[in-house]
Amino acid sequence: MERGLTGRYEVRTIGGERVRSFMPYPLPPSPALDLSGKRQLLLEKALLSLGRLDSISTLLPDPHLFLYSYLRREAVLSSQIEGTQSSLADLLLFEMEEAPGVPLDDVVEVSNYVTALEHGVARLRDGFPLSNRLMREIHSSLLSRGRGSDKSPGEFRRSQNWIGGTRPGNASFVPPPHQQVEGCMAELERFIHDRKSALPALVKAALAHVQFETIHPFLDGNGRVGRLLIVLMLQDAGILGQPLLYLSLYFKQNRRNYYRLLNRVRMHGDWESWIDYFLKGVESISTSAVETARNLVGLFGDDSARIKGMGRSSGSALLVFETLRRQPLISLNDLCASTGLTFPTVAKAMAGLSELGIARELTGRKRNRIFVYDRYLSILSEGTEPL
Repeated sequence: MERGLTGRYEVRTIGGERVRSFMPYPLPPSPALDLSGKRQLLLEKALLSLGRLDSISTLLPDPHLFLYSYLRREAVLSSQIEGTQSSLADLLLFEMEEAPGVPLDDVVEVSNYVTALEHGVARLRDGFPLSNRLMREIHSSLLSRGRGSDKSPGEFRRSQNWIGGTRPGNASFVPPPHQQVEGCMAELERFIHDRKSALPALVKAALAHVQFETIHPFLDGNGRVGRLLIVLMLQDAGILGQPLLYLSLYFKQNRRNYYRLLNRVRMHGDWESWIDYFLKGVESISTSAVETARNLVGLFGDDSARIKGMGRSSGSALLVFETLRRQPLISLNDLCASTGLTFPTVAKAMAGLSELGIARELTGRKRNRIFVYDRYLSILSEGTEPL
């Protein structure tokens, strides 16, 4: 449905140029959304796939193990959309205080994303409301160090920003003037907390994401915070017990359509086309995550059986293997600390895992060697190749 422009333009002069800033109308859309027919079926499929995703703990012996690695996968993907070149291996090396294979600013940006998401999830679990204050806290974590740390972390912008072009005068899109950001975000917060709304939580998250991206309330980091808002809204609504739905891979793979549909909402009021795209993404990514979990269960089972066939040395090798499942990239010293085994025992066990093709040494060094659980990291890294 095309409703026409979903906001109004405020025309000002900036740097001697005429600039049209877009002021979005408050949510929900008017006329009301059409959620009947095919769209209702898409919603039901998305909810069903989310239910399977939420029950992932029944597939995995340790769901926190999957959450740890999957969260970091999302951090890599979401940051790649913003132009970083980090891989999952780069992030894990950085967390071990090892030099990654990409510029340090790139991997710091990804690491900040992990911290920001973990902060948001922890605050919600402690009963803190999903609010503009929480959004600012998340933004503060996201820009706490490295690139963007000079862009007012944790504060709504106090100057005009823009998307595309070199200045507001030739930009492809200019968000609201900074004087209007507080009011726009207050309206968005009211929409998020409107318990009287009959809109399904998934649809509310889809609408809120677009509105956040249109307001663009921060000087930097809007895309990443906007993607975090989706998973936090679903967790806050009780649809997900764990923050496992991450749409960055879908947005990355379909980014041209993503930007086209955002603009179509703003210019034509076609919220339904955006919702169709969003719901298809939820189903696709949820199904993919469940399949990844199943693949990991199969991998862990196969490799565990192979290790048990090692004979007398299998006991210590299984202990090392358990740690590799939690941290697929690790040093021998860290393995000693984690397992409580002596260095010679860990080194022997790792040699056995390497002979089986389960682990591989990365550095080529004789000291301070680092090993990777190759197939595990490969499964997690699918789709995370830099743009």
